[in-house]
Amino acid sequence: MPSRGTIEAWEALSRCHVSVTRVLQRNVNLHGLSRREFEVLATLYTADRSGLRLRDLNSHVLLTQSSLSRMLERLELKGLVTRRQDAQDLRGVRVTLTSSGSELYEAISVGHDQMVAELISTALDPEEIRVLTRLSERVHQYSLSLSQ
Repeated sequence: MPSRGTIEAWEALSRCHVSVTRVLQRNVNLHGLSRREFEVLATLYTADRSGLRLRDLNSHVLLTQSSLSRMLERLELKGLVTRRQDAQDLRGVRVTLTSSGSELYEAISVGHDQMVAELISTALDPEEIRVLTRLSERVHQYSLSLSQ
């Protein structure tokens, strides 16, 4: 039986994510993108120049494989991403940002990052931010190990 404290921690984390996401949706101009589309651009932006394999990209976003594929098709039609066959695994697809995709991400991220920094740094002191980062990363890494 899980401890009540564990469940309360998960519920608090979920509420935090929802409330911060709502503030970001109200206050950040996504230039016509959905929140999830922006998250895909953000994930690709931090990847190396060769982009990400579709399955690796899918592990970073909360979408089904088919929903992600449809979204990438829309983003490709807008000229924001490219999809190509993975040279190292011909069965795989590799996704990269175009220069337009990078520019759009950079334009959005200025306001986005400023709002995130304002929210977090107002609510937490620097040591609490370091602890939050470390703990969140540990749970994330453990979760990734379970999904592989």
